[in-house]
Amino acid sequence: MEGPLVADEDRDMEEPLLSTTDGKGGLRTLPFIIANGALEKLANQGLSPSMILYLTKVYGMKSAYASNVIFLWSAASNFTPIICAFLADSYFGRFLMITAGSIFSSLGMFILWLTAMIPQARPFCDEISGRCDAPSTAQLLLLYSSYAIMSIGSGCLQSSYLAFGADQLYRTSKSNSGILDSYFNLCYITSAVGSLVGMSCIVYIQDRMGWGMGFGVPVALMLLSMVIFLSASPLYLKLMPSRSWCVGLVQAVVAAYKKRHMQIPSLGTSEMYHHENGSLCALPSDKLRFLNKACIIKNSEEELTSDGRASNPWSLCTVEQVEDLKALVGIIPLWSTGFLVSAALSQSFYVLQVASMDRHLTPTFEVPAGSFSTVLVVSLIIWITLYDRLILPLASKCRGKPTRLSGKTRMGIGILFSTLSLAVSAIVEGNRRALAIKEGFSDDPSAVVNMSAFWTLPRYILLGMAEACNAIGQIEFFYKELPKAMSSVATSLLGLSMSVGNLAASFIMTTVDNFSKAAGVKSWVSSNINEGHSDYYYWLLFGLLFANFLYFLACSKSYGPSKEEAGGSNVEDYNNIVS
Repeated sequence: MEGPLVADEDRDMEEPLLSTTDGKGGLRTLPFIIANGALEKLANQGLSPSMILYLTKVYGMKSAYASNVIFLWSAASNFTPIICAFLADSYFGRFLMITAGSIFSSLGMFILWLTAMIPQARPFCDEISGRCDAPSTAQLLLLYSSYAIMSIGSGCLQSSYLAFGADQLYRTSKSNSGILDSYFNLCYITSAVGSLVGMSCIVYIQDRMGWGMGFGVPVALMLLSMVIFLSASPLYLKLMPSRSWCVGLVQAVVAAYKKRHMQIPSLGTSEMYHHENGSLCALPSDKLRFLNKACIIKNSEEELTSDGRASNPWSLCTVEQVEDLKALVGIIPLWSTGFLVSAALSQSFYVLQVASMDRHLTPTFEVPAGSFSTVLVVSLIIWITLYDRLILPLASKCRGKPTRLSGKTRMGIGILFSTLSLAVSAIVEGNRRALAIKEGFSDDPSAVVNMSAFWTLPRYILLGMAEACNAIGQIEFFYKELPKAMSSVATSLLGLSMSVGNLAASFIMTTVDNFSKAAGVKSWVSSNINEGHSDYYYWLLFGLLFANFLYFLACSKSYGPSKEEAGGSNVEDYNNIVS
């Protein structure tokens, strides 16, 4: 069952792509890893789209309150990956983290399924009359515990599955450097296909066969993903962390603070800086120059041992530690530009808007409101496929050399698409609300206006293109800019950004709700969207997203060229990518 346990720092030899010298790893392991990620995404996305309907109809929650519950659940699911990434990179390794994630996800989904199967586990609620009893503390505890356990499981899986697949590729030569980008795209496409099936088939099952069957299918899928992943355990290359990079970063911060009054020489030599023996990084960079104080040797006799090591690592760090800290600090402003993109993607009011419109595809077939988000996923899949298989080959052929958009550029394009999606949402909602009032439905939140829900498709298309550009751009950018020991963290920063984005969305919605009520008018985010002003809410988000785009341009200019743009991508030295 166990593959070789290899320390991160021991990979200094060129290894073949198909497998390592002992037959572990290689391309043959990727289907099992990718299938695990795709099935987990299928199960999760089968639960998310209709969850607001489950909370409002089965638990009797107000839509704004239910939206905040979903925001917090989503935020927790996107925050836990950064904690799990630290544990994977520093202590347990990625294989154990993925295994634990599969177990926790299965358990959380099972508990959620119990709330639908056991009448005593949920409050009494008559969906026809709309009368619902208030859920008891025990019932809410059971519900929220399922969300918490699923969040832990999702965090463990999302923190390690991308980096674990990259581990299997081990080292590649320059001629194979493009395989990493293709691997990221393939992972995102398969996850998107899983999301698509979940948003369509599982949501349809929930709509037609009830919550018991609709929640039971994800449980079975999650168990299947765990079996598939573990069945290939003897084939995996299981890299174990050699040291905690987090301690090194903290030491660099402490050492820089202790030497905060030291003057940095204008011209430095390698002898005045402490670095590892044989290191190619003998001099620190000029970025965030004040941190260079942490690796300056003031007194070699006092600060260094006989073998050249620091006698007190909390007072003298290596150049490598300082550069690792600079890399992490340097990407934070660009990373923060993804918050509002995530907030735009996670708006649960989209479902309520669609539910109040005519969703008939044919006179006898009505598309479930939660399934409209499948258009987002289809748009994402189409854009990634066209980009990787058509746009880039044509651009490379026209220019006569390999051409790719940098991760940073793709991030900016994604922010622009998400901004446009909010403008489209505001325009459509303004027309829908005006029609609802004209038809006399202002007091009936369950009424369906005589307006096709397919007018919302442009929004989902733009959001799909936004996620395809911004999300994958973030993963590529962080993965290539951060040092090798942080690869799990690099692939988890997107999730952390989404977590903050969900919290931001919850804060914005709560603030809008309170301010509009304080002004003596109906809340813009009222449970009755015909009485509220969702269109104003969308225009507010549009303004915030546009300001965020300008902020991104400023951060991008301040950051300067990335390693990829400067021609020094870590892909050329795979040892700086896969940890």
